Amino acid sequence: MKDVLELAIKIQQIPAPTFDEHQRAEFIRDSFIQENLVDIEIDEIGNVYGCLPGSGETQPIVVSAHLDTVFPAGTVLHIERTAEKIAGPGIGDNAVGVAGLFGLLRVLNQRRVTLNADLWLVANVGEEGLGDLRGMRALVKRFADQTQAYIILEGMALGQVYNRGLGVHRYRITIKTSGGHSWVDYGEPSAVHELAQIVNQLLALQLPDQPRTSLNVGVIEGGTSVNTIAAEAHLELDLRSEDASVLSELANTVGSIVDNSHQSGVHATFETIGQRPYGEIPRDHPLIRLAIQGLERVDIQPRLNIGSTDANIPLSLGYPAVCLGLTTGDGAHTINEFIQTSPLELGLEQLMYVIEGLDQA
Repeated sequence: MKDVLELAIKIQQIPAPTFDEHQRAEFIRDSFIQENLVDIEIDEIGNVYGCLPGSGETQPIVVSAHLDTVFPAGTVLHIERTAEKIAGPGIGDNAVGVAGLFGLLRVLNQRRVTLNADLWLVANVGEEGLGDLRGMRALVKRFADQTQAYIILEGMALGQVYNRGLGVHRYRITIKTSGGHSWVDYGEPSAVHELAQIVNQLLALQLPDQPRTSLNVGVIEGGTSVNTIAAEAHLELDLRSEDASVLSELANTVGSIVDNSHQSGVHATFETIGQRPYGEIPRDHPLIRLAIQGLERVDIQPRLNIGSTDANIPLSLGYPAVCLGLTTGDGAHTINEFIQTSPLELGLEQLMYVIEGLDQA
């Protein structure tokens, strides 16, 4: 697996913030060419496709991993490496996931496995943040139900079998006022102060433990200077729930809080900036059974889980899909992110088991 880890580092070293993944996409396209895949292309939004042809006797299988990272342009992509782990921003989420596409090819070649199905490998864009799964939306629109399954690869979730897609709603709340001077116009409404009051109301909401539900204010921006009454401020809000109806009810509650913030001299808006739909596949579905059996074969205790991944899109449309991890690690979305190196072999074994199981079904 040394070559897959080396490739993961090369991928990690190429910046790929959401909406700016083109450099990494071009590297993957060129790497697909070197692997002698066919029908290689970068689509209009930046997804990279390559196909390993099968005999054509069964429907194709799609395996995808997202290209983008949460780290903005200019982030120092320093790598620290020992025999047991590799650390660096984005190495696990999702450079090693993308490298896993090539790891799968190499295992197939080493074992001289010829598939009946065409195997489509896709490095997709827009999974993180406000990308809103746009790459996966385009991918699923392209293949629709004309595939056996969508298999999504994430770098650091080995042992997890994501058969449920967690519903996520994201909003931007913006407050506008006339602003003014902090002394001369004292008493006039401040966009920052009004936004702070909304945050206090949000934090006072009682969220259920079951179904698990969360609320997070991830970004607050606004104001001009310390001695200026802010004329504009906004926040970005992330709502999640295991239950679609609970999520919808929570969103309505937040909308009411924003509506009630309107007053003389204060204008508030509540804008949707992202939605990840809920979806699931039964635990007894053949695809999920394969994923579980693949882990058991390598002596890893499988855990069915729910998460917000690219699998949300096909799951929400009723298509067979699962998200699998390739290795273990920690620190996702931080500059201290790291992966363990030795479990990668087990992750690729699970993936191979799933691919061969689908191909022989």
